[in-house]
Amino acid sequence: MKFAIIQFGGSNCDYDVHYVLNNVVGVQADLIWYKEKLTNYDGVIIPGGFSYGDYLRAGAIAARTPIMQEVKQMAAQGKLVLGICNGFQVLTESKLLEGALMLNRYPKFVCTQTQLRIENNNTPFTSKFKEGELIKIPIAHIQGNYYADESTLTRLEYNLQAALRYVDQKGKTTDTANPNGSKENIAGILNQNKNVLGLMPHPERASEQILGSSDGIKIFKSMVEHVQAQAE
Repeated sequence: MKFAIIQFGGSNCDYDVHYVLNNVVGVQADLIWYKEKLTNYDGVIIPGGFSYGDYLRAGAIAARTPIMQEVKQMAAQGKLVLGICNGFQVLTESKLLEGALMLNRYPKFVCTQTQLRIENNNTPFTSKFKEGELIKIPIAHIQGNYYADESTLTRLEYNLQAALRYVDQKGKTTDTANPNGSKENIAGILNQNKNVLGLMPHPERASEQILGSSDGIKIFKSMVEHVQAQAE
């Protein structure tokens, strides 16, 4: 089993994800420069950062690099694709996920701990959680305001594609708990087949208790468990 972590010019969370997968989870993960090929990988992770300086739109240039065609092929084959923060932006720009990430409601960079609620634990990324579980994972972005039109939001809700939501200490989706103005407090969404996930919070920054939370490790462990199950 091995995962690819794609590096673009401006990626800055690539080594964090690499460390967590290799040293905390204990699976092989390789750093793959965007000009290289994705060969014999069970899944791919697009990490956070500011690919190409967020010129044009966040994730827009990275989404149009040739390696993203390979990512699309992997997704079509049912392999796992995880986009974190800038990776989420890349996935929406490449149309692997619906909607868009806009400037935060208050258009400033936000770096803070957030409380999230697991909306659907019947996915390859969330199987280690309980449905409705409250977890803590930090965010760090200026364009994390998830937007989709009403018909898309209705479809996402119907298909259980909203994976995580920002909530308060009681688990309620309040406006105060929403750090960026995202529609319906959405922090992460899935594609219809549930093998592609994009989320703004950084699970790699919440994978060891010394960081203040180890809740994020369950996302990576869920992915590993899924790949193992598929191989049996």
